[in-house]
Amino acid sequence: MKSPQTMNGGSVGVESPQSGRTLNILLLLIAVGLAGFLLSERIWPSRIGELRAITPRGDLADWEKSTIESFDQAAPSVVGVTTSRLVERRINFVSTRRESVPQGAGTGFVWDQQGHIITNFHVLENGHSFVVKFHGMAKSVQAAVIGFAPEYDLAVLKVDVPAKFLVPIPVGSSDDLRVGQSVIAIGSPFGLDHTLTTGVVSALGRQLRSTQDRVIEDVIQTDAAINPGNSGGPLLDSAGRLIGVNSAIASQTKSSAGIGFAIPVDTVNWVVAELIANGKITRPTLGIRGIGTGHRIVAAWQLKPGILVTEALAGGPAAKSGIRDGGDNELAGDIITRVDGKRTQSVAELRAVLEMKHAGDDVDVEFIRDGKGFTTKVTLAPPAETGR
Repeated sequence: MKSPQTMNGGSVGVESPQSGRTLNILLLLIAVGLAGFLLSERIWPSRIGELRAITPRGDLADWEKSTIESFDQAAPSVVGVTTSRLVERRINFVSTRRESVPQGAGTGFVWDQQGHIITNFHVLENGHSFVVKFHGMAKSVQAAVIGFAPEYDLAVLKVDVPAKFLVPIPVGSSDDLRVGQSVIAIGSPFGLDHTLTTGVVSALGRQLRSTQDRVIEDVIQTDAAINPGNSGGPLLDSAGRLIGVNSAIASQTKSSAGIGFAIPVDTVNWVVAELIANGKITRPTLGIRGIGTGHRIVAAWQLKPGILVTEALAGGPAAKSGIRDGGDNELAGDIITRVDGKRTQSVAELRAVLEMKHAGDDVDVEFIRDGKGFTTKVTLAPPAETGR
C-alpha cells in the first residue's frame, strides 16, 4: 500500500468512496427541496395579498360601556336551574319502578348571602328534585325548596355553597319605570347559559295569568329577546339593578317575538320576603286589583293620589264594604287614599300597611268617588283570595 503524499510538510488525504456518496445525496436533497419550493410557489403562493392594516376603533360608546358593566356586575349572580320529576317505568308485566328524569330548565339568581335563589314557580312546577349551576362552578349543586307563590309565578330555593359564589343581585324599583328606557335580560335560552339580550320597556301595567289561572298585575312588557330557558332570570335596568323577573312570552312559535313579560321587582321584593319568612304568602288582602295613580298610565288623567280600584273582586272584603271598581271604564273606579289611617298612594305603600295586619282584622279604608271622600270599614281576607 502506498503511503499518503505530502506537500509543504503536510499530508494530503485521498477522498473515500463513502464520503463521495454522502456529498451526492446531500446535493440531491438540496435540489429536490429547491424544486419543491419553486413548484409550491407556483401552485400555492405563500402570499395571496398583503394583509390589511387594522384600523383603531376608538373608545366604546357610553351605552356599550353601560351594558357591559351591567352584565359583568350581574353575571356572577345568575344561575341555571334544572328540574327533575319522578316517573313510573314498567319493568315487566307486573312490576314498575320510579325513576328521576329531567323535566326542564330555566334561570334563577342569587337573592342574598344566605343562599336563597329566586326563580319562576313554573320552572319548578311538578318537579321533585332541583339543581343549580353557578357561574364559574364546575358542578351543579342540589337545592332545597323554601317556598312557592304560584299566584305570582315565583319560588325560592336555597343552596349550600361557598360564600364566594353567593353574589346578591342589586335590587331596584319598578314603580318609577318609564316606557322606552333601556333594559337587559340575562338567562339560559335553549340551555345557552349567561346569554345577554337587550331592549326597552315596551309597556307597563300589563296583566299576566299565572299557571294557576290567577292574574299577576303591573307586569312589565319588554322587547328584549326572551326564549325558553330565560324564565326566572333577571330583567335589569341600565344601572344593572333588578327591575323584574322574566316570566313569559307572547308568541305563536314559543320563541321570542319581541313581546316578553317580567314580574315587577316591587312585587318580587315582598313576595320573596314572605316566602323566606313563612314558606308561603300570609299577608291578608282587601280583595281588590288596583294600580297606583302615580303610574304613568293613569297619571295623564290627573287622578287623585291613591290606589285606583280596577276590580273589586266579587264577594271580596272591599266589595262587601261598598268599594267599587269602574266596570267597563277602569279609570272610573274608587281611589283608595288611606288604610288604617296610613297613606296609600302607591301599591308599595298599601302592601306595607297590609304587612302589619292579619286576616280577620278590621281596617278603616278612606277612598274617593266622583271627587268626594268616603270612609268604610273592611274586614281583611286570608291571602288565599286573589287580589291585594
